Amino acid sequence: MGPMTQAFAHLGGRWATGVIDVTNDLGALDGGGRWAVLLPYSGTPVAIRFKSWLELPSELGPTAHGSAQWQGPAANSWRSSVDEPGYLAAVEEVRTAIAAGSVYQTNICRILSAQMPDERQSDISGLYELLRVGNPAPYSGMICAPELGIEVATASPELFLERQKGVIRSGPIKGTGKVAGDLTAKDEAENVMIVDLVRNDLAKVCATGSVTVPDLLKVEVHPGLVHLASYVSGTLLADASWPQIIEATFPPGSITGAPKSSAIRIIGELEPSPREYYCGAIGWVDADEGTACLAVAIRTFWKSAGQLHFGTGAGITWSSDAQAEWRETQLKAAHLTNVAAGSWQS
Repeated sequence: MGPMTQAFAHLGGRWATGVIDVTNDLGALDGGGRWAVLLPYSGTPVAIRFKSWLELPSELGPTAHGSAQWQGPAANSWRSSVDEPGYLAAVEEVRTAIAAGSVYQTNICRILSAQMPDERQSDISGLYELLRVGNPAPYSGMICAPELGIEVATASPELFLERQKGVIRSGPIKGTGKVAGDLTAKDEAENVMIVDLVRNDLAKVCATGSVTVPDLLKVEVHPGLVHLASYVSGTLLADASWPQIIEATFPPGSITGAPKSSAIRIIGELEPSPREYYCGAIGWVDADEGTACLAVAIRTFWKSAGQLHFGTGAGITWSSDAQAEWRETQLKAAHLTNVAAGSWQS
């Protein structure tokens, strides 16, 4: 592969430039350097090692270092991979599977797509700036590598994996509403179910007895909605490699279901379009410091072939009301697609 002159990223508050290496081998994350990492739900993982990771003041976004033009698709121009009747039918299919005992919970998603109105005004960094202003998120980030066909911007509220030396932490979200009063017993039960799954996942690469749940059923407020989040942590085994960590934990339990293997199978049967980057993970790994932060790639946009894509979904349990789950997917998408419809010039 030749030099990638156009690639850059903004992750963890740092502006990354100067590509040193690109690989699909996650074993490289155990070597050296600081990497931007993109793990698609469906597709090949990509890790890009950048030479420079410049810390930016919070008021400065990545476009402070260059020009960007963005004019997003109209909020009413999005097409869904699954229409409302199809989604309602999928919910009932999951409930049937739950009744049969093959799964307890499954996340069912749909992919929204819209044609970009002007390819000359389609810099993903411009969209990222709109998201930073219009939907601030704790795990916002962007990776732009046009030569690889990668243009992804996220306003994720959800932590997939955080590594601080020998401790690893995950923050699954289950339960969404406009206000805290919208959260129900169903949301709490679903959250606890996924917390148990994440505990089991982390236990595969953590010291016996070290996995704990320091925060359970914490209400977190985000633009336009609230989430129910929990946090699970453990002490990594000394010889745990990144390929082993990802194998044990990916894809995230919050966007698959429980048991994970059954949920993944049902997702493959019921969702007509691949999730691609949606519901994967995006973030950074510093092999020298032994630190990392990867977000679950929800509230995430990506570009391909002149189109912008965005995913939305909901967790289905036996007590799910199909219409309510459809409305949850609409709630999750409405604010973000309105933000993306804006324009940015720098």
